[in-house]
This record gives sequence, structure tokens and C-alpha cells, in this order.
Amino acid sequence: MSAVAIHESGPGPAVPLVPALSRTDPVGDPFLRTRFALPARPRTFMRRQRLVDHLGQALSTPLTLLNGPAGAGKTLLAADWASGLASPVAWLTFDVGDRRPGVFWAYVLQALRAGGAPVSEAVGTPADASGVDHRLLSALAGELSDRERPVVLVLDEYDGVTDAEVAEQLEFVLHHAGRGLRLVVITRNEPLLPLHRYRAAGELTEIRSAELAFTPEEAAALLELHGLSLPVQAARTLVERTRGWAAGLSLSALAARESSDPELYLKEFEADRSTVADFLLAEVLKRQTQETQDLLLRVSVLERFCPDLANALTGRVDAEPILAGLHRENAFVERLGHSWYQLHPLFGEILRAHLRVRLPGLEPELHRRAAQWLHLHGFLPETLAHSAAAGDWDLTAGALVDDLAIGLLFTGPNANDLARLFSGMGPEARSPATFLVRAAQDLSRHDLDHGLASLRRAEEQLADDDHDAAAARLSCALLDALAARLTGCPPEVERAAESAAHLRQEVPVGLLDRHPELTALLMTHVGATLLWAGRFEDARSVLTGVVAAPGGAATELPREEAMGHLALLDYMNGWLGRAERRALAAVSGADRPGAPRPSGAGIGRLVLAAVAVDRDELGRAQTLIDETAGLPSETRDPVLAAGHALAAARLLLAKGKVRAAVEAADAAVPAAVASPWATSHEALVTSAAHLAEGRPDEAAAVLRAVSGDQPVCAVEAAAIQLAARRPAAAFDLLDSVHAEGRTGPAVTVRAALVRARAAHAAGDGATAHKLVAQALLDARRERLRRPFLDAGAWIRPLLATGPLHDLAAGWLTPAPAGQGDRIRPQSPAAPLVAVELSAREHDVLERVARMMSTEEIAADLCLSVNTVKTHLKSVYRKLAVNRRGEAVRRARDLRML
Repeated sequence: MSAVAIHESGPGPAVPLVPALSRTDPVGDPFLRTRFALPARPRTFMRRQRLVDHLGQALSTPLTLLNGPAGAGKTLLAADWASGLASPVAWLTFDVGDRRPGVFWAYVLQALRAGGAPVSEAVGTPADASGVDHRLLSALAGELSDRERPVVLVLDEYDGVTDAEVAEQLEFVLHHAGRGLRLVVITRNEPLLPLHRYRAAGELTEIRSAELAFTPEEAAALLELHGLSLPVQAARTLVERTRGWAAGLSLSALAARESSDPELYLKEFEADRSTVADFLLAEVLKRQTQETQDLLLRVSVLERFCPDLANALTGRVDAEPILAGLHRENAFVERLGHSWYQLHPLFGEILRAHLRVRLPGLEPELHRRAAQWLHLHGFLPETLAHSAAAGDWDLTAGALVDDLAIGLLFTGPNANDLARLFSGMGPEARSPATFLVRAAQDLSRHDLDHGLASLRRAEEQLADDDHDAAAARLSCALLDALAARLTGCPPEVERAAESAAHLRQEVPVGLLDRHPELTALLMTHVGATLLWAGRFEDARSVLTGVVAAPGGAATELPREEAMGHLALLDYMNGWLGRAERRALAAVSGADRPGAPRPSGAGIGRLVLAAVAVDRDELGRAQTLIDETAGLPSETRDPVLAAGHALAAARLLLAKGKVRAAVEAADAAVPAAVASPWATSHEALVTSAAHLAEGRPDEAAAVLRAVSGDQPVCAVEAAAIQLAARRPAAAFDLLDSVHAEGRTGPAVTVRAALVRARAAHAAGDGATAHKLVAQALLDARRERLRRPFLDAGAWIRPLLATGPLHDLAAGWLTPAPAGQGDRIRPQSPAAPLVAVELSAREHDVLERVARMMSTEEIAADLCLSVNTVKTHLKSVYRKLAVNRRGEAVRRARDLRML
């Protein structure tokens, strides 16, 4: 049939049209039927109903966009959905020859005809490949708008259409076709269509890469279709690696079927040696220009990158438009936000392998360039990773030290990762920073000899360094403090702290703010050393400051360690309950999976063990001490070693194994300065052994080293002196205890029992009863049993008397059978010790008896809730109870209510 020219009226050149029944395109080539057929779904195709349901919205919006990378499953999803539609479906798959307007519209018209929605001959068809008559577009839109049922036009591989004129013409037809046309565009990039207008009007259905990705459950079902039965967890691992990419899952499954262990293959397959690599290289990499390919290969060594960083690796300045274009094209370059990008994990693996083939030997240099750029811009973790990958240890250690981050080798969530990173550093690295890192690693393992040698080398080199090295010198001060702590040398640790205080003035404030762990670690070392020296109040002040330190995860370990040392201080001052609470807080943090084990991490367990001994929970104490056996055998922390000796010796004494207790107490802790409390505890154990073996004089002689500066030790020594028939020496020790409100029940109970025993020996039974009663009241809340069990035979008859027996029943001595069913005596015995409540405490207690809540009591008495809680605690203490109900019952027994 000959072409018939139809001219558009008006200015401009006429574009010839031919009748609509032409069977060739404007170039004269026949139409290919395969371009208009719905793609066939393979046997392993899996319908995902969530996507089909979403795509169903395409019938109610003029425009639908399926946008995703190659192999994302866009085409098969659309074909599966379209095959079930009642409306006519015109399908057109583009190729590069369809870019010219005339060819484009000729194929669209043929697709409509093939899909069962032909247009009339009045519309015509383009005869010129380079253009199309506007009358054709108007006529086409008019005929489509008159349709009762809309026609669905699916344009597959629309990313091949790059002509802006075509996009404008398509939008014109879509707009004027109204309800008669539903356009579905399948593309790898953003089409040249006004998506924002349709989106704002609610007339756009979108399915993009994130939604096209397979979920672990869908992946498991897809693998089943390939004959692979894997648990969802294994499928989840594969989904994480492929990001749910459909082609990656299918190609991996096909390869796994040929493996003897499909699950292991899917977990460990080498992406660069698989069909996935063939797909990505052909469909993505080889489609790019040489400049783009070079950029992709070079950034493959990075976990993430921005245009400036990419330019540093390529030596060019064109990364920004290239990366933006790759992201738009869904070329497996993912945007992270704020101009940062990352490669799809599989694509990155394949590119790195390809880099080693195409540019052999370049990878270390790329890592070095990346490290230098990252260091300059303040990205420390990535700087360390890339400089280590480059094998440039001077740069790696220098970045760590210059950033004042050497404390991260001891604390923080990545301490173990850093230790592994620097494990590859060889002896050839000899800068001050590398010596400092070696010193930190050795000292963290308590290897003093090597640690101090490396530290001295670093200090020698820094002494000759004219450059600003305040950060390095401050790092030296931290390591000096740790070394002084491990050697038990308070003067050295205080010198290190003083040096650090001066150096802090020379370091930029921003660095100190970024690394609060350095100060927290330094002060922990100071506090632990002061504790070792017996300067309890100074130690408490420093350690309390550490516990309150900011910094989150970075200071978590020093805070927990300081908490453990505060627990030990509380224990040695007689506050068992407070010591237990702090020790539990320290232990719960130290038990985190993968947490580093710093010096003193076991203190919490040892305090809990000592508290358990005082409560006569010997099995629990043994378990806790056994758990500390996992500490490194080379541990040299004096406080930890002495704490272990203290807890173990007290447990053995409680079990009656006096000789073994003496051996345990003599731990021979290496320290430059002897610890008064460690010496006193060792003397107590030795003295107790002498006394148990019938040598009172030797027992008394050993106690000369014990003073009132260690309250628990002093009252225990007083008990031994009294048992050795030296009452004057016993009372001298009791009088020497520096109370000042610092001593808790473990001190006051033992002191009361010493005085009670003296009164009993002097025949003053009333005083003995009163003192024992007070001791029982003080001990009950703490469940402090050991002082009564160790008191000797003299106390047993007293505890058997009625009033004292009632105070001891149920926690120190067995409760009488059926005690809970006993009828309460009509006239309860008068209290052994007068209990006096203030008027306000009595008001609070009366309201507790009326079952009022803390908030109700506060409102009724016009007090704050915290004030009510304070009064309640005072009531509990005075009545020697722990709960509201017990307080009410006790008060009624005492006729106070």
C-alpha cells in the first residue's frame, strides 16, 4: 500500500502519515511480534501477592512506574499481573532503535493493535522516523478517551527512550486520553515524565527497588521452587548479601543445585566466580563509559564514598555527576543520603576482584589515598581500616594517637576490633605512635616488661620531636597511669595525672570532647591506685566522678570498673547492701557478650563473694570465686589480686580450713607500695589461724599491723583480741575506728558483739542482751550472719532466750514450726531496744497501715513523694524491716499503732 501524505494545517513542515494498517515501521522494517508479546514466566517464577496487589492500583491511576535495577523482577511481575487482566493490554518492549519519535509512535500503535485495542485509520501512523504529526497524537488521545474500558499500555525497558520530545508527546497523550489509558512504565532509571505532578495529585502508582527486594520468607519459597529446602535463617543470610535482588537469588540458587552442600554454597559462594558476576559485568559494568568503569573499580575498595572521596581515588573531578547518574540508572550504586553512596554488596565483591585483574597492584595505593582523605576529614574508624589495609602502620597508629583515641584500645564497643586490626603491625613500624600502640596492647594484657619498654621508646622519640605532639604526650600520661596502677605505685600515678592535667590545656577542646574515655580511663587508674594505698575517701571522690562520666558506650567499661571499686570500698566500710548493689551493676556490664575485660573487671564478683560469705551463703561465694578463675593468669592488678585473696581466704575460714585460708591470704601481690588494707586482711587471717590452733599470743602479735583506718579489719581484730583475752587491746581497736558516719552494719554489728562479749564475761547480762539485740536489729536487714556464727559459744545461750530468739528466728536461726499459724500473743513482749519514731514518721506509718500509696500519703500530708520515701526508709531502718507490711506488723507488735 502506497503512503498517503496527510498534512497538518498551520505553520511548520508537514509530517506525512500513512494509513493505520501498515505492517512496517517508518524505516521500512517489519514489526517484530516478540516485541508485543507478554514475556513468558519461567518454571521457577514465584508470584508475590503483595506486589501483585500493589500493582493492581495501576487500574485506578493514569501512570504506574516500575523502577529497579537489572534483574529486579520488574518485567515478570508486570507480565504476571497483566496476564490476569480483563482490560486490553498493549505490551511493548523497547530497544535502542525506538528512540526517534516516528519509530516510537509507530510501535505504540502496533502494540495497541496487537493488544486488542486498535485505533481507527483516521489516526494514521507515522511515515517519517524522525517526527510525528501532532494531529496523530490528538486523534490517538481522543479515541482512547472515548473508550468505555481503559487500555493498559505497558512500556518495558523504557530506559532506552532518552528523547525529551518523545517524553513530552507521551505525557500529552496520557493527559488527554483521560480514563481511557493506563500507562505502565518499566525502567531502570527515572523517566523523563513529570512524575512530581502525578505524585502530588495522587495519580501515580510506584513500585521501586526496596519493594521489589525479596524478603527472607519469599527467598526461602523461591529456593524451594529451585529444589532447595533451606531454613529461613539461611535464606535471611543470603538476602542480606544480595539485598533481596531477584536475579542474584535465582542465579545463586541455580549454582547451589550443582553443589554437594547447597546451604554452605549459598553462605560462602565467591561472587566474582559465579554467574552473578557474568550478569553484573554484562548488564551493568560494560554498559558504562571507560571513565565510569574506572571510577567504579576504584571505589570498590570503599564501604561508602562521596564524590570528593571518589575524586581522591581517581585523580579526576567528575565523580559527582557520574555517581548521581549511576544512582538514577539503578546501576547498583545506592544513595545513603548527604551525598554519600555505597555499592550493592555483590557488585562490590565482583568489582574488587575485577580491579585486581585490570589494575593489578593498585589496591594498596587506593586504600592509602582513601585513608589520607578520611583522616583529613575526621573519619577515624574508616581511616584506621583503610590505612591498615594499605599496610601503612605509621599512618594507622598516627591517626589513632593524633585523634586522642588510644583509649579506644581499652574500652568502647570496638575495642576488640581495634586489637585485631593492630595485630598485623610488624616490628618494622617504629614511629612514636606505633610504640604507643604496642605499649597499650601489652599493658592491656598486663605485660609490664614489654609495655614499659615500648612506652619508654615512644617517650624518648617524643622528647626529640619539635612538632606539636600534645595528643601523643597525653596518651603517654594515660599509659603511665596504667603502668603505675599495675605496679601499685601511687606517687607515679599521681605524677601521671598531674602531667595529664597540664597537657589537657594544649590539646584542642574538640578532641577531648570526642574522646571522654581517655579521662575516664585515666581517673579510673588514679582511683584504683588510691584505693590500693588505703586513701579511701580520696579514692571514693575520684571513682564517683568516673561513674558519673558522660560518653555512653565509650566510657561504659571504666564506669563499670569504677563501680566495682566503689563496691569494694563500701564492703570495707561495712555497707554490704550498698556494696552488693554496686557490684551487681559492675558485673552485669562486664558480662556483655564480646565486652573487653579490663583490669579490675572481676572486682564485682569478688565483692559479691565476700558479701555472700558474710551472709553465710558459702555455696554462692564459692561459685563466684570460681568464676573469677577465668581471669588471665598473668593478671597483675594489685587490687584485683588482693581482692581475690581476701574473698578466698574469708571463704576458707568460714569453712574451717584455716591453713588453706592462710595460704590463700598470702597472695604475694607484687606492688611498689604495700596496701594497708591488704596487709590488714592478711594479718586477720593469719591471726585467726593462730587463735584456732591455740596460740593466742601469736594471734595478738600479728594484729599489730591493723589500725582503725580499715574499719572492718579493726573490729574483726578486736574480736580476735578479746578471744585471746586481751580486752584492753580490743577496746583500743574499737575506739580507733574512724566512724564519722562512714561505717555500716558489718562494722557496727561486729563492734556491738565485741562489747557484748566483754559485758557477758564481766557478768553484765543486761548490757550483753541489749547489745546483742541491737546487733540483731542492725544485721537483719543486711542478712549479716557470719559475725554471729563466728562469735563463739558464749552467744548461743543468749540467742536461745525468748526476745533474742524472736529477733533471730527465720533469718539467723530456724523459725519455729508452724510459726505462721501461731496465734499472736495478747500481750507481746516489750522491745529490747526502744524504737522511737519522729512525729512525721509516725504520720507516714499510720497512713501506710491504712493501705495508702506513696503518692496518696504525699498528697495527704502536703509532702513531696521523695520526702515520703525518705521517711519510709527511716521507719524501715528503725524497725529493722524491708517492706511495708512488715513495718506495720512490727509497729503493732511494739504497740506503736
